[in-house]
Amino acid sequence: MSKAFEEISAGLNDAIAHAKGKKTKAVIHEPEPIDVKAIRKKTGMSQQRFCATFGISLGTLRHWEQGLRTPRGAARVLLKVVDQNPRAVIRAINQ
Repeated sequence: MSKAFEEISAGLNDAIAHAKGKKTKAVIHEPEPIDVKAIRKKTGMSQQRFCATFGISLGTLRHWEQGLRTPRGAARVLLKVVDQNPRAVIRAINQ
């Protein structure tokens, strides 16, 4: 069999073993927790204003703040940037 097939097969076997709870070489990447409520409070904004400013639905924000869901993808990036420099994000949005 080809080397590529052997590598793919080994990867699949490792994934199956990991899914069954067995010890494997799999590396699990867990994103660090993000405290959405703390980020919003740092801006001094109400939930409504925060949502209107950054284009987030109120329901989604509430789910994040209550820990029922976690932000992913672009929303996670936006929140990290807002946490570091909310004024820069607001300036960019308003231009």
